Amino acid sequence: MRCLAAGAALAKRNQGMIDKTDMEQRAIRDARRFLAEVLTELGLLAPFHDRAAEDIDRIVEACVDGFQDSMQRQSDAGEIPF
Repeated sequence: MRCLAAGAALAKRNQGMIDKTDMEQRAIRDARRFLAEVLTELGLLAPFHDRAAEDIDRIVEACVDGFQDSMQRQSDAGEIPF
């Protein structure tokens, strides 16, 4: 939880914003390809075709955040995620 406390302190100093590391930014960019593959397989790519990269990145981040939040809640409830 030290990581969480450090992140919260950093966010408080920066008006709620924490800049992504270079590694996080690259991971989000790299994830676009996987998202595009799934959207193509499902026939859903067309509405996203002309969207800005920043819009696609928001979708990727929302999915990652939701996944991590769920894993944390399950772990806090005593469930072992593996």
